[in-house]
Amino acid sequence: MAASKDLNSLILRYLSENPLISSKEIHEGIPEKVGYATVKRALQVLIAEELIRSIGKGKGTKYELSPAYFVLAPIDTEAYFEQEIDERNIRSEFNMTLIEEVLRETDLFTQEESEQLQELQAKFSKNTADLSSEEFNREFERLAIDLSWKSSQIEGNTYSLLETEQLLKEQQTAAGKTKDEAAMLLNHKEALDFILSNKNYVRPLTIARIEDLHSILIKDLNVGRNIRKRRVGISGTNYKPVDNEFQIREALQAMCDLVNKKTSVFEKALLVLVLISYIQPFEDGNKRTARIISNAILMNENHCPISFRTIDSIEYKKAMLIFYEQNNINPFKRIFIDQFEFAVKTYF
Repeated sequence: MAASKDLNSLILRYLSENPLISSKEIHEGIPEKVGYATVKRALQVLIAEELIRSIGKGKGTKYELSPAYFVLAPIDTEAYFEQEIDERNIRSEFNMTLIEEVLRETDLFTQEESEQLQELQAKFSKNTADLSSEEFNREFERLAIDLSWKSSQIEGNTYSLLETEQLLKEQQTAAGKTKDEAAMLLNHKEALDFILSNKNYVRPLTIARIEDLHSILIKDLNVGRNIRKRRVGISGTNYKPVDNEFQIREALQAMCDLVNKKTSVFEKALLVLVLISYIQPFEDGNKRTARIISNAILMNENHCPISFRTIDSIEYKKAMLIFYEQNNINPFKRIFIDQFEFAVKTYF
């Protein structure tokens, strides 16, 4: 398996430097000396994974990297961030084609990943089948506390998990913490309670409903409601989101159309997580809104919600920065799969 992955990486690297070449040219050009039949098999695997595409037929067939390659290609996160911000070769401008064309035609999960997620979902369905509504709500409250804490921590909130539990269960604020920190946590719980009571709220996904959930999350935080009307910057990157209300609405509508047309619940939930953050439609609270709406999509289809409890905040931010700068979803996809597995095995 390792040798196969190494060969695939060599082929991908060679195609990035030599587009539109034949299988024989690939076989002769890569440094790894393997049989021609082995190279042909590797090419078929890469086509199935949507990392490359073939053009032409028979002996005239040529191969090149697919548009989906840049979304799905393996990437070394540690090596990527060894370069400073200004040294990284990035896509600094918002890429509308990514939403309107590339992601529309791309299957984000491999067959193996899809099977893994479906097996986990089947376990969740089995676990919850015999729960009373009271038992389900108790487990959901436990997940909601964890999600409120972690989602807020990612945004710099300093409440501990225990302090969050005391606040959400007993309305007891923690000493030395700000009112804004308490409000952020309480808003998360209110948003989660809302989607538990209104599971179909994001079906279909619309700009108005995204704005509604954002409004719950920024209540009492001195943050402007609805679509921003001025430019924003993102710390840690030179990526620049769209900078006027018309462009933002156009991008959000394209995202909603994309999500509503996808058939995979997991793809819908993952796309919302990364694209709301990528578009940055609000002056603040974008990633919080993305996490809540992603969970609303999962819950709408009776899928297990995700708390993100075990994700390291820096790892989360790095995965998001890679999507901003390279439009590569792989690191974030790994986070999504791992956190879905954690949620199924931990709650309910």
